[in-house]
Amino acid sequence: MPWLYFSLKPRHRSWADAWQQEVQARFMDLETIQIAEGCFVAPQARLFAEPGRTLVIGPGSSIAADAFIHGPVVLGRGVSVNARASLDGGVAGIHIGDGTRIASGAALYAFNHGLAPDRPIREQPVKSRGIRVGEDVWIGANAGVTDGVTVGAHAVVAMGAVVTRDVPEWAIVAGVPARVVGDRRQKR
Repeated sequence: MPWLYFSLKPRHRSWADAWQQEVQARFMDLETIQIAEGCFVAPQARLFAEPGRTLVIGPGSSIAADAFIHGPVVLGRGVSVNARASLDGGVAGIHIGDGTRIASGAALYAFNHGLAPDRPIREQPVKSRGIRVGEDVWIGANAGVTDGVTVGAHAVVAMGAVVTRDVPEWAIVAGVPARVVGDRRQKR
């Protein structure tokens, strides 16, 4: 529960900071991962990167236990990725804007397989166009975002929605496939 780390009292923060430095150093030693200052990364997170598929975690961001992230992925400042979320950057990558929240079980996959009938699925070519998520976005629990999609700043993706098309700024989208059902600026 990363939010607990950020709310620690000063007397607890000293040992927690040292522990986080150890956890983060382990990830950075094993993979091509860059972790900025002030982040929380659960030791049970599953972070994978290799040359050309770097994972960049921006300042003050948090990654919960059992989150799966495979680069290339860039998380902006203050991004949170909660338990069991799955982000795979394919070849083109995923870019997440500042302050975005990705809830438990959300899945963002920046690649897709071909469907040509002349060959089995396992032999289909893989394509990757990438995913861009703006700042201050909330991607709800168990929502999915498919390759090639841009989610505009300040948008909300409802729980269980499957986003297959671009989402305008400030839009609230829901359903399968996701469609615009509201505008955050009109909610009070």
